[in-house]
Amino acid sequence: VQLQASGGGLVRPGGSLRLSCAVSGGINSINVMGWYRQAPGKERELVADITIADDTKYADSVRGRFTISRDAAKNTVYMQMNSLKPEDTAVYYCNAGLIDPHGERFGMEYWGKGTLVTVSS
Repeated sequence: VQLQASGGGLVRPGGSLRLSCAVSGGINSINVMGWYRQAPGKERELVADITIADDTKYADSVRGRFTISRDAAKNTVYMQMNSLKPEDTAVYYCNAGLIDPHGERFGMEYWGKGTLVTVSS
């Protein structure tokens, strides 16, 4: 499974960005995709994910501002980020893997290269 992320950049507080992640190879071996982020000096954290049943999960810090979606025909996951704050500054990583009916991840995890999002005036 290969993940190709794009869409990071520099944006002012209150602005918007959209991240994209295209999946290729082994698409049938995953059932969840999402985005993690890692800010300087902090651990990597889940931002949002979406299953093939379109069940979504969001970190409390982004709920209501970020929206994750997917285009199954294009094997692509998007994350629309609105009302961006300086604390959203981080390297964002696309992720894919398997999730069980209880919402627990298991098995292989796949990662794309990070894309930097900087929110600054």
